[in-house]
Amino acid sequence: MKVKVFFYVLFFSITGKYGLLQAAQPPVTFLFKALQMNIWMGGSKVDGAVGMIVDEIIHSDADIIFLNELRDYRGENFISYMVKELNRRGYTFYGKNSSLSVGVLSRFPIDEQETVYPRVKGEKGAILRVLLTVAGRKVAVYAAHLDYRHYACYLPRGYSGSDWKKIAKPVLNEEDILAMNGKSDRKKAVGVFLQRVRLDIEQKHAILLAGDFNEPSHLDWKEDTKKLWGHNGAIVNWDCSRMLYKAGFRDAYRSVYPNPVTHPGFTYPAGNKCAPVAKLTWAPEADERERIDFIYYYPSPFLVPEEAWIVGPVHSVVKGKMKKERSSDCFIRPKRGWPTDHKAVMLSFRVSGLHSENPCNMN
Repeated sequence: MKVKVFFYVLFFSITGKYGLLQAAQPPVTFLFKALQMNIWMGGSKVDGAVGMIVDEIIHSDADIIFLNELRDYRGENFISYMVKELNRRGYTFYGKNSSLSVGVLSRFPIDEQETVYPRVKGEKGAILRVLLTVAGRKVAVYAAHLDYRHYACYLPRGYSGSDWKKIAKPVLNEEDILAMNGKSDRKKAVGVFLQRVRLDIEQKHAILLAGDFNEPSHLDWKEDTKKLWGHNGAIVNWDCSRMLYKAGFRDAYRSVYPNPVTHPGFTYPAGNKCAPVAKLTWAPEADERERIDFIYYYPSPFLVPEEAWIVGPVHSVVKGKMKKERSSDCFIRPKRGWPTDHKAVMLSFRVSGLHSENPCNMN
């Protein structure tokens, strides 16, 4: 990790018989990067995908990585394999195994890990909580992959979000759209997260929630976007983003780039030239571009988003064809091939530590 120190004030006190100068250790402020990436069925859909995932983690220089759609790889837990492979390439990351489809890799040692969701058999989706200590500051990070069913943002585009088939005409009424959206377990999962995270808030932890939400943001479906990207005039206050905002959380990408017209930040479907277009689209006659991969944070004086990037191809899939994006989003293009049908999103955060110790070993 490349730690960027913003200030370091040295205080001296006169101590001892001979008046020796003794330095105190003040707090330090530094940057770390968080990367959210859906790896598409465990990296099984693109030849060589797992190697590409390792490449992009290194290439991004991220410090905390949230991974979704995990599966065992070569008979080994995916997180365990990634820790070993990164170490083989000379990079030290920490990660703990889980039975969930989500996981966290971190340059910082992991203090705790727990399953937040599902609570009982049959609930769809996954949320994992990992507690880190960074320069004396407790950081609670939550990796999420929410229920893919009832993908209601297809309704205004003339497709069903349940069976992915074309429908007679687009559904534009917000109440009808949210009725389908509410049939998924996404709201339930976010509700469980909000219950669990209360303790982290009370304990004044820095908090991140990142994942593939399989649902857009209300910040991207407003008056200024209603005629763009297949919205067909619809304005929708999507459930999960609205719930998180009501609870005080903020969308880090939108905090850096508040204008969805100039910086749409699309993460799906990626224009991945390593995969057939037919495998990348579920609504081939529509403009289905959407920002469904998010990094949320709980605002505090010691956790502030600084920069934001889309990591992955500059192309998207639009009406069944590859199209180069002309937005003002900042892209970090793949080092070689791209492993997934999603683009990744990465944020840098300014964090105030509780002491001046370097928060992690440099690779």
